[in-house]
Amino acid sequence: MANETSNGRQQRGLELAATKRITKAGTTWVVPSQSSNSRYTVSRGATGYRCTCPDFELRGETCKHGYAVEFFLKRETAPDGTVTETRAVRVTYSQDWAAYNRAQTTEKDSFCALLRDLVASVPTPTQTTGRPSLPMPEKLFAAAFKVYSTVSGRRFMTDLRGAVADGYVAHPPHYNSVFNVIEDDATTAVLQDLIARSAQPLQAVETSFAVDSTGFGTTRFYRHFTSKYGGKEQVSRDYVKVHAMVGVKTGVVTAVEVSDRDAHDGPMLPGLVAATATTFKIDKVSADKAYSSRKNLATIEGVGAMPLVPFTSRAVGNSDSPMWNRLFHFFSLHRDEFLAAYHCRSNAESTFSAIKRKFGESIRSKTPVAQTNEALLKVLCHNIVCLIHEMHESGVPATFPVC
Repeated sequence: MANETSNGRQQRGLELAATKRITKAGTTWVVPSQSSNSRYTVSRGATGYRCTCPDFELRGETCKHGYAVEFFLKRETAPDGTVTETRAVRVTYSQDWAAYNRAQTTEKDSFCALLRDLVASVPTPTQTTGRPSLPMPEKLFAAAFKVYSTVSGRRFMTDLRGAVADGYVAHPPHYNSVFNVIEDDATTAVLQDLIARSAQPLQAVETSFAVDSTGFGTTRFYRHFTSKYGGKEQVSRDYVKVHAMVGVKTGVVTAVEVSDRDAHDGPMLPGLVAATATTFKIDKVSADKAYSSRKNLATIEGVGAMPLVPFTSRAVGNSDSPMWNRLFHFFSLHRDEFLAAYHCRSNAESTFSAIKRKFGESIRSKTPVAQTNEALLKVLCHNIVCLIHEMHESGVPATFPVC
């Protein structure tokens, strides 16, 4: 198991070295995070690479950022013992290219077909006044396809007319109608349900999950003060937080909540676990220290799963909670076994990174409701893409439950 853990970190280190810009700063290297705007400093120690990330702090062993630096560099030793370091020319890793090529070359058509089937059963609200509106499935299709296209609403109209010609929708909505459905607060609950249903075809594949959050930048900025810069006023880009339950094998999102930037991560876990447990069998749930609380651990055990949540350095194992004490002693006395399974938590970061790379790391919408719905639409598009790849790689049938 320890070797599997190391291999997993090496794999993610390869991905970081291949996709992120690693820079040298003196005797250290700066490695970007896979899922946020954070950066970690990596230095070479006597026993490996040291890093400022939470994973190294917990394990004290080379993390994915350390492996990224290792793959980034090519060390050469001359006969006189002189060591030189140059950037590695190429980073490669195994890939089922036949399945990957089929999924990629047919993705757009498959996406439209699956999206049409997914939204087909969404009911259209009864309208008593005004001009007849388009059916809700067509408006949802247009909104999701617009986010998938990653272009502006006006330029997206060409793609939408193509979808009409291909028979995916009957009428092309005006681009303002697409904006209206994204700005409707009633759309939020519908999108959360669609995300849950889009993940259900993978319930036979996923039994281990990870919980984490990430931020998507908005068009707005906010002012704040920080002691880091001598108490001076700083201006930062505002962002919304996406809290998600992620299947560690496929990266599919089974439950999601969107909040403002100040919301804490820990209180989000019970709802995410409960929503996932309605359709998935959960064996393990991995999360970082931000989720370490009695309520969260009890929630995970309550659905028959093993909590893989590290304890903080101040935690003790002699509380009045037998459940807390038992898990604390397992964490303390079986650290290697715990870490061998806990490393799956970083798959959530890989999922967030994939969503941002494919559908953008920022939100175009201006209002809070529209920002929430746009973030949910990114997650929905990601789930459908995950399903397309599993259809080709694992033969998973793409059948959605009816609303």
